[in-house]
Amino acid sequence: MDIIFATKNKGKLKEVKAILEGYNVMGMEEAGIEIDVIEDGETFEDNAIKKAKEIMLISNKIVLADDSGIEIDYLDKKPGVHSARFLGENTPYTIKNQKVLEMLESAKKEERTARYVAVIAAAFPDGTVLTERGIMEGEIAQEPKGENGFGYDPIFYIPEYKLTVAEMEPAEKNKISHRGIALRAIKKRLDEKIS
Repeated sequence: MDIIFATKNKGKLKEVKAILEGYNVMGMEEAGIEIDVIEDGETFEDNAIKKAKEIMLISNKIVLADDSGIEIDYLDKKPGVHSARFLGENTPYTIKNQKVLEMLESAKKEERTARYVAVIAAAFPDGTVLTERGIMEGEIAQEPKGENGFGYDPIFYIPEYKLTVAEMEPAEKNKISHRGIALRAIKKRLDEKIS
């Protein structure tokens, strides 16, 4: 069963393929789809659904899309839905992460709580749209650590593991990550719909 995952991010695609085994998951490049869907929704759900539906209409295949981001309580849950566009879409995450750390300079340890949120939408050629949400709670570290992962992973600290997400092994991260939780939930619903 072919499924397109609406991303050009190779790190994300690798994560998705590991969780959705049993399905032939292709990124947009592999599927030969060039478009950029403008993510202008108010919520993670809005953006994920918009991407999945637009690419499903072009490809006439099942399309999964996600929108995810980090909510930092000290910053009133920002950058939230704007996480990828925080400080500009092409700004490297090393700079974004440094800016977050600066913004939290005066935050006490208990004020550094944050969560990663991911919403996965599945759009089917029959018009059905399903969504699932995954959340991973943590806090913002004092400094970036680790080489694995991408995005805000070097500054996202998981107290029970005593590691940032970027210090975790990919398989360990997939077990607890916001995207992993949402993907496993959507996989269950795909299996039910397709079987």
